[in-house]
Formats: sequence, C-alpha cells, structure tokens
Amino acid sequence: MIILWGLPGDEATAAVHTHLRAAGRTALFLDQRATLEQSVDLTFDSVPSGRIVWGAERVDLGAVTAVYMRPYQPLELPDVVAAGAHSPIARHALAIYDALRVWSELTPALVVNRLSASASNRSKPYQAEVIRTAGFSVPETLITTDPVRAREFCARAGEFIYKSISSHRSIVSRITTAHAGRFAAVTSCPTQFQRRVRGVDVRVHVIGDDIFACEIQADPSIDDYRYPGDQPVRRVATELAPGVADRCRALAHLLDLPVAGIDLRRTPAGEWFCFEVNPSPGFTAFDDGRIGRRLAALLAAGRN
Repeated sequence: MIILWGLPGDEATAAVHTHLRAAGRTALFLDQRATLEQSVDLTFDSVPSGRIVWGAERVDLGAVTAVYMRPYQPLELPDVVAAGAHSPIARHALAIYDALRVWSELTPALVVNRLSASASNRSKPYQAEVIRTAGFSVPETLITTDPVRAREFCARAGEFIYKSISSHRSIVSRITTAHAGRFAAVTSCPTQFQRRVRGVDVRVHVIGDDIFACEIQADPSIDDYRYPGDQPVRRVATELAPGVADRCRALAHLLDLPVAGIDLRRTPAGEWFCFEVNPSPGFTAFDDGRIGRRLAALLAAGRN
C-alpha cells in the first residue's frame, strides 16, 4: 500500500499519482481537506501499527510500504481557518496531523520525506553548514538584526542580495540605493544578506541515487528566476559532471532526504555554489516526465 498525503490540486502529488497508476500500482490519496471525515488509531510495539478510517476506507498502517508526504499545516486548512484555531475542528485536524506525523517518523516504510528531515529547511544557516560539508561553496553571508552591520556589509565592493532565513518563500532581491532607508527594518526581523554570485542557475533533483539537472536560461539581470516578470525563462535538461552529481547525492544523504531539490549556480570560472535544499520540491516545472516516473518507482519499491 502506498499513501499520498496532501491536498488535491498539488501538481507534484498529482504527477506521482498519475505515474503510479500508469505503472499499475494502487495508491491511496489521503486528502487533507477531508480531515474531518478521517480518524487514525495508533498502537506501538516493536513497530507502530494501527489504521486510518476514512468513509469506507480502512487502511492498515502496517501494510503501508511507502508514503509521499506533502501535507499543509493543519491550522491553514480552509475549514480550520473558518472555524478558528481553538475550535473542535482545529483540534481534530491537529490530532490527525500529529498522529500521521508520529507514525511517519517511526514506520519502517519508505517516507518521502520525513517531516523531521524536512525541518532543516527552516534554518538556512544550519543548511549552509551542511552544504559546505558536502563540498559546495556558499556565498559570503551576514544574518543580522543590526541596521549598521547590514548597511556596512552591503556597502562594500560588489553586489549583494537579501532573502529569508527560514523555509518561508521570499523573493531574492538585489540591494540597490532604493533600500538605503530600509535597513532599520532588520531590527524587527533577522534578515539574511549575501554577496551576489554571478553565473548560471541549475536546479537539481535527487531521487534516490538518481540525478536530474535542469539549467535555467534567463536574462542575467533577473535576481530570482521564479519571479521573472515579463522576461522569458527556459528550463533545459542538462548533465552534471560526476563530481558535482556526487556532491548532490552526498548533500541529500547528509540531510536524510530520499528526494531533494537543490539550487546551484555555476560561475563563469566553473565554481559551484549551492544556495539551499528544498525537502519537498515542486518538481513539475522542471520535469519532462522522468522525475515523476522515477519518484513513483521509488515509492513503488518501498522499503519493506
């Protein structure tokens, strides 16, 4: 039994589900929107066991061989937001989330990816140290709540950018003269400043031991290719040199991620920088079909 846990409309989950069906494999899509119709019973012995009950479905958790985890925070679900964070509906949604989270941490089944491993993305400074351990370069960085330090760091020769230090998505932006009056804002929010690295972006997906690399072809003036405005962006499949591919595998292994999305940049001099590792990558924008098929095959193989 394979479980896909998340929300309908999620493109990555839908792609994996399609590839599993094409391979003749049955998977249960556990819809988080239907949390109020679901219950989870857990027992603990040498391995966790129990069941999920959802309408006519009775899922023996001991029979689950793999689970693809893309859940949303339960307090952000529409029914919970409408009812309020302290409502019985919210308590039920949290109970289901916590039960499945605990089970996923302890089960011998393949979990892509455990939420504990995914937590590394909540601290970019921690991730940066792991990235260095794997052999990639990391841009010169300052994380501060001191406006004076921030201003001095960004006043030196070269170009600098700022971005979030957590897992919350932020638009990477270059520091310009227009930011001169905004440095005081860092007193309220620790902010990450980095020296801007010139080069070509390469997005890498590690699926098990397989590497799928995609070169981003965009105007070099774009600071964040995810938000190109009206500028064209092309994603072209490419091959990594064996040494770079090995570093990507090592990085995913160090973070205990069977599946990872890794953001690299290759400088004109051939140096490889790594900016971050996404533990729940929305891979469909980079996929020609191979990533989804390989992820489905990984889940189908399981770990039992």
